[in-house]
Amino acid sequence: MKIIATVIICVIGLVVFVHILETKSVFVPAKEILRTPKELGIPFEDVWLQVTVPADFKIHGWWVSREDQRKTILFLHGNAGNISDRLDKINMFNRMGLNVLIIDYQGYGRSEGIPTEDGMYADAQAAYFFLTREKGIAPEDIFLYGASLGGAAAVDVAAKNPIGGLILDSTFTSARDMARHIFPFVPTFLVKVKLDSHLKIKAVAAPKLFFHSKADDTVPYRFGRKLYEAAAGKKKFVDIEGGHNDGHVHSEDIFVKEIHDFITGQ
Repeated sequence: MKIIATVIICVIGLVVFVHILETKSVFVPAKEILRTPKELGIPFEDVWLQVTVPADFKIHGWWVSREDQRKTILFLHGNAGNISDRLDKINMFNRMGLNVLIIDYQGYGRSEGIPTEDGMYADAQAAYFFLTREKGIAPEDIFLYGASLGGAAAVDVAAKNPIGGLILDSTFTSARDMARHIFPFVPTFLVKVKLDSHLKIKAVAAPKLFFHSKADDTVPYRFGRKLYEAAAGKKKFVDIEGGHNDGHVHSEDIFVKEIHDFITGQ
């Protein structure tokens, strides 16, 4: 009986350990907003969106609009920090003449709640509805940009709604694939977070543009390729330079040209 009890305790301990490990690995929010677009001379509007999953919360974002422009980037950022850490990309999209809506998921920045997978999906969907219902942006003028973890949110929205196109930057196939890569000693059946973009992307009818660097030290290049290969329909994969978070800096000319051509070509 002592052996059985010991085994049960060890199993429970392992389950709890994996749960804590995956939660802290997947979502790494920061609450303090360090900078705003105003510091770059970019006019913006604070946006508050109501979400109901997993409970009633308000999430915060920035709406950066360009006069007489309909083409819009819905920016879904990665797992760490908050929207104030993405000013360089906001500035890049703004210089391209595009509207930008960027949100903080629940628990990030000024957004209420705590981060969860389902909550992140609900946040992204609320942002999409804000564009279509509040700003009157036509679905074909909405281009989802998902970076790293944000790619999972972007794929989820793109699989359920009409859009102009899906842009995925340095993102991955699934949480289990990432778990095998980062924590090979952890049984993947214990991983509760799914982030199963490799399955959902099959349902995305819109054109797709992928960016990934072979030097990415966080999300392996092979996961970006695997996700690309799982996608159907019109798609393009673009190799960029740099690490996980600065590919748009090292390959800015390529990045800007490919996104411009992708958006204007739709």
